[in-house]
Amino acid sequence: MEGTVQSVERHAHRRLATGIEGLDLVLAGGFPVARMHLVYGRPGVGKTTLALQFLMTGARAGEDTIYVALSETADEIRDIADSHGWKLPEKLHLCDFHTRETQPEERGGYTLFHPSEIELSDTTRQILDLFDRTRPTRVVFDSLSEMRLMARDSLRYRRQILALKQYFLEHGTTVLLLDTRLANEASEFQLETLTHGVMMLEQVAQDYGAARRRLRIEKMRGVDFVEGYHDFRIRRGGVVVFPRLPAYPTSTSNGAHKRAITTVVPQLEEMTGGPLDRGTTTMIIGPAGVGKSTLVTTYVLAALSQGERCSIFLFDEEPAKWAHRARWLGGVDVEAAQASGQLQLRHINPAELTPGEFAYQVRQAEARGAGVVVVDSFNGYRSAMPEERFLTLHLHELFSFLNQRGVLTMVVAAQHGFVGEALDEPFKLSYLADSVFVLRYFEAFGLVRKAISMIKRRTGPHEQYIRELDLGADGVRIGKPLTEFQGILAGELSYTGDPERLIHGVGSEGNGEARP
Repeated sequence: MEGTVQSVERHAHRRLATGIEGLDLVLAGGFPVARMHLVYGRPGVGKTTLALQFLMTGARAGEDTIYVALSETADEIRDIADSHGWKLPEKLHLCDFHTRETQPEERGGYTLFHPSEIELSDTTRQILDLFDRTRPTRVVFDSLSEMRLMARDSLRYRRQILALKQYFLEHGTTVLLLDTRLANEASEFQLETLTHGVMMLEQVAQDYGAARRRLRIEKMRGVDFVEGYHDFRIRRGGVVVFPRLPAYPTSTSNGAHKRAITTVVPQLEEMTGGPLDRGTTTMIIGPAGVGKSTLVTTYVLAALSQGERCSIFLFDEEPAKWAHRARWLGGVDVEAAQASGQLQLRHINPAELTPGEFAYQVRQAEARGAGVVVVDSFNGYRSAMPEERFLTLHLHELFSFLNQRGVLTMVVAAQHGFVGEALDEPFKLSYLADSVFVLRYFEAFGLVRKAISMIKRRTGPHEQYIRELDLGADGVRIGKPLTEFQGILAGELSYTGDPERLIHGVGSEGNGEARP
């Protein structure tokens, strides 16, 4: 008993890295050493792949590790490894329970028993004999459903698991128990109370697009793990986990030491009361085609000209179209900026992307030094969110993360309708942003005009006027305040000025030239 207490104290705060960067971040370093952990989920969710990565990480570091295959053959495990391009290390031993007649050296693994007509106690004894010979630091049992079938009753099953737990604790071995537990399975066979940690893997089918996988740590004693669901994917090369943004260390930088980004349109500076602040989020709201993306591109080009790194996440258009618009506005060699890595254009397919993976990509962009991040558009991002009731929380986490790191975030949000009142979902979420631009169409004397106004800025005073917006051959142009109009934003327009003056240009500089 004294030796067991000393073992507990010796391993109390140690962690074993899983080999999966995102999962280690969620677990605050990895699985606690010399403990038994339960990993469960439906077949095909990724338990075996995750377990192999855990064992290979130890084997490559010179540790002896064992994969106890209760429901698959050694060849099937090797096939999984081959599908990921892995060569299993010599220190990773496969225990195949299905090939009693084949010698270990012929299979490259250990043959323990044939599952038919054998008692669980014999199975446990042979497993422990093997462990005594190899003294592994990491062990995986795949899967417990086979052991439950051999045990037949829950009491015997729990006693055998407790015996294994005591043995591994005394030898300082870290164990993963893989289980295909189903919702309707008898509760007396479940082992959550016996294990140190419990991790659930889940695969969620979508009405359209690829299925989405996520994991959740249900318990991990003594570990300050990151709660909630974390998206993950199975790619060639293994499991990739996308931790929630709270998993990353909090930054004390707000970008105040960096130079402010100024545009080449002086009227924009007048409207906003100066350059947009770093560490803030700006939302640009308006109907399709009104100039939202063009306005954002103006800011991006200004940032690039000042040596800033920019990352643009495009949901609604191809990168080539964005680059074409940027060339039209001019001032920066877009191709050279992309080639040097200063500008990153990434097209996002909403049907294939999870919110967690998108946040992970944004975090990577920030880690590479991006000072400006653009999401174009919010509508595309929303379509990637099957759980719309959590949309506000996802956005809040994303904006807060970027704000803490001094990034200027710009979000384009399209409204339904063209002329008239169009208050919808983007306005409901505008409270998450620090600054809000509203762009609108309005019709006056047979011409379709565009208007722009800043209706919110948390970090300082801004102009209250509505101005005319013109997208001409010379780029973005902001006119004088539209003081002779009423109801532009409400869609109930009335004009109180001189119609002759209107014909020569609403909000123009009064040069007498007709506007196109």
